[in-house]
Amino acid sequence: MAAEQASSGAAAIPPVRRVRQGTMLAYGFGAVAYGVKDFCFSTFLLLFYNQVLKLPSAQVGFAIMCALLLDAFIDPAIGFLSDRTRSRWGRRHPWMYASAAPIALGWLLLWNPPAWSQGAMLVWVFASAVLVRTAVSAYEVPSQALSPELSADYDERTRIMAYRYLFGWAGGMAMLIASYSYFLAPEPGQVTGLLNRQGYVGFAFAGAAAMFVAILVSALGTHREIGRLPRPEIARQSLGANFRELRESVRNRAFLILMAAGICYYSAQGISYALSNYLYAHVWGFRGADFQWLGVILLLGVVGAFLIAPRVAKRTGKPVAAMGFMLAAALLLTLPYWLRLAGVFPTPGNPILVPLLLSIFTINATCSVSSTILGASMMADVVEHSEVETGRRSEGVFFAGAFFIQKCTSGLGIFVAGSILAIAGFPEAAKPGSVPVATVDRLTILFAGLYLGLGFAAAFFYRRFPFGKDEHLARVARLASQG
Repeated sequence: MAAEQASSGAAAIPPVRRVRQGTMLAYGFGAVAYGVKDFCFSTFLLLFYNQVLKLPSAQVGFAIMCALLLDAFIDPAIGFLSDRTRSRWGRRHPWMYASAAPIALGWLLLWNPPAWSQGAMLVWVFASAVLVRTAVSAYEVPSQALSPELSADYDERTRIMAYRYLFGWAGGMAMLIASYSYFLAPEPGQVTGLLNRQGYVGFAFAGAAAMFVAILVSALGTHREIGRLPRPEIARQSLGANFRELRESVRNRAFLILMAAGICYYSAQGISYALSNYLYAHVWGFRGADFQWLGVILLLGVVGAFLIAPRVAKRTGKPVAAMGFMLAAALLLTLPYWLRLAGVFPTPGNPILVPLLLSIFTINATCSVSSTILGASMMADVVEHSEVETGRRSEGVFFAGAFFIQKCTSGLGIFVAGSILAIAGFPEAAKPGSVPVATVDRLTILFAGLYLGLGFAAAFFYRRFPFGKDEHLARVARLASQG
């Protein structure tokens, strides 16, 4: 069917079907690579270069943010080239296979810098971050573009994304648990092991191996689907015509609304991740065993999202569900900080503090991951919306845009987090309990206020998404009749 459509020049669309379980598991497992990269990059990178290597936080954040300038060109280029790739392995798999080794190499370089001058090390973090981001794009953009190609069913796409986010978060949480309990565990006499330089060596090798294996398992496990994937006709044309098509695709209103929601949410998430170790240690007084529980309870939240998000969206529609989950996530995450400032939340040392925080964070994780699952599912539906308008399938372009937002805002989050620390007057290499209360309060207010505002803005944009299930199914039927 796909070959007939390609040869005739008709629009090629995937079937409305339920994806078999083996393919679903393999496809979802590939997200472990991005989960490991994203959680470690966002949670530990600023801390590593600032607190362990003693580089100024604002300068480290700026160097990482500068790497984003190249992403503005790299991600859309990969998405566009992936859409136009011709090979016996289809459009996506050549990119997926080729990305595994560069990702592992870049990761090892990022966490094992040479003992150079401060300026040279800032260049190192910039260059190695560019290598990691580019290699991750070469896998993640084509891999995400597979999601709307596997099935055109409205609800099945939410299920596909639920598996992807489950494995992505599971990979990140597993690495987080391993980091706190093994690689960066405190040594005898230490309160925390986060500042142990040697621990980051094993941490880097474990992350590189996990990403390499996840990518190859996913590519091999979905390889058998290549013959069933859409193969739209790809006309040869000038570079100028290619750019005109790209510009036409990204002007899609539904796409732009999701991009705006993504900018708000992922910026908030990036700031939260980058400041998480500072907040846990200096605001809540977490110690070794407390950190180990974080990965477990966040993973429970993700499992909750995996089970709940598809069911809620089926009842209310994706835009309404995404808005509701996002509002709840923003309120839940910031509530303990506001209550602390009001003097009505348990203080560090109180036996109820950690269990109460972990319970709130579990529900928050369920809500925030549910909103991102639904946002990604809506992005898959944009493909047919655009195809009706332009006559082209642009899965790679749309998911490149979404992925660029994720990467851009994670780097922006690190930059903003570094700026927040500087504004708050937070000292370098600070030991828990040694930071003045006024400094901790400034950090709390800046973080919670910014996160709440960005979360509410994301919810606003999710609700503005312009279509639901009925419009999508009518559009798919129309495209199928044209084929």
